Amino acid sequence: MVTYPELKLYIGGEWRTTASDMAVVNPATEAEIGRLPRAEISDLDDALAAAEEGFRIWRRTAPRDRADLMLRAAKLLRDRQEEIAQSITAEHGKPLAQARLEVIRGAEFIEWDAGEAVRTYGRVIPSAHGVRYVVHHEPVGVVLGLSPWNFPMSQPCRKIAGALASGCSIILKAAEETPAGAQHIVQAFHDAGLPSGVLNLVFGEPAQISGHLIAQDPVRLVAFTGSTAVGRQLTTLASEHMTRVLMELGGHAPVIVCEDTDVEKAAISSAIRKYRNAGQVCTSPTRFFVHESIYQTFVDSFVQRAKATVVGNGAESGVEMGPLANDRRVPALSALVEDARDKGAEVLTGGARHGNKGYFFQPTVLANVPDHANVMQEEPFGPLAVINPVASLDEAIAKANSTPFGLAAYGFTNRADYVDRMTDEVEAGNISFNTLEASLPETPFGGVKSSGYGREGGTEGLENYMNVKNVSHSMTIV
Repeated sequence: MVTYPELKLYIGGEWRTTASDMAVVNPATEAEIGRLPRAEISDLDDALAAAEEGFRIWRRTAPRDRADLMLRAAKLLRDRQEEIAQSITAEHGKPLAQARLEVIRGAEFIEWDAGEAVRTYGRVIPSAHGVRYVVHHEPVGVVLGLSPWNFPMSQPCRKIAGALASGCSIILKAAEETPAGAQHIVQAFHDAGLPSGVLNLVFGEPAQISGHLIAQDPVRLVAFTGSTAVGRQLTTLASEHMTRVLMELGGHAPVIVCEDTDVEKAAISSAIRKYRNAGQVCTSPTRFFVHESIYQTFVDSFVQRAKATVVGNGAESGVEMGPLANDRRVPALSALVEDARDKGAEVLTGGARHGNKGYFFQPTVLANVPDHANVMQEEPFGPLAVINPVASLDEAIAKANSTPFGLAAYGFTNRADYVDRMTDEVEAGNISFNTLEASLPETPFGGVKSSGYGREGGTEGLENYMNVKNVSHSMTIV
């Protein structure tokens, strides 16, 4: 029996409810599973005051002590894996096996950044005798973290880990549709002994929360993962206050499949990854540009695997793909399919709602989609793949770069010269060859063009959460 947690805000080291709340719905059953408190302006002001005090304490905490506490919290998350995974599946719908992996992935983000906490090195710049130039890295201050609904556990972990490892405090506004993942993270840090105010959790009206908090002077960084449209709005708002931003925004990942690859293996791997998390992943492989000499073989293998995908309630055994996160996504995907069909695309499988209860959509494959179809420029964020033939690598690269997005890209080839060309010419922050894994704790992740600014993860990840201070010291007055 799954016990969904009682949802609360967390401010200044204490859990609280509010007079106003909203429903949390299981997208597989459309049943209400919880009530989520909405923060009022007074709650936000309390969170800001707590975060200021938390920052004062945490920035003076030794990096090793910060790291040790983070590792204790990560261990608690690992120990509570099953309970957290059950909550994620209930609120998001993803298969339980994927939810379990997400818990581990979230813990890994915390563990990596905990290690980086003790390696935020400065440097001494060579200078004349009697003069020292020393570069220091200091925590930026209070962070406003805004995380999305598609990964209720791992996405909040990235924001929290980067902030805490750097010595910052953070106010996290997690997604109202999938709040339990963030609450479990906060509970783990609370139980690990995190000082009051260092981590605060709020929910409510997104525009009200961001509009109020970004305008406050103590907030020195806005770290957001979500759509490009919302990211632009937040960046504009932050710029009015000279507040720094870390933006991980939308993608529309191209996959270039070259003629020398193992076609069937590439197709099956691609289909499995495409429908992971119901395609609700900013790095999800979506636009497949396949060399014409292997095109039909690739299509046949991909479609066969897509049709075999087991769709259903993520809590049930054997399910590979759960529902979409909310009722808005079903008509949005249907509209993209109909637009493409009207403009001459072939619907090889799927293309419609799955069943009559829950927010399910069929695994969908479109082929020979014209460039002017909406789906070629608009990220579907769902279980929809586009497969088009290309005559050459030149054509594939041009089509890969034809959107405003540049988050993740993929290539299947065994030729070193093809890898070299795609590495140089494909416009993306992350490009992977013969694998569809785009992001790991130890690698920097982020986009170019309209896919964002800044990086999370890797040795570069903490740079966004820190200021650089140069100290010039002359031993005598000059």
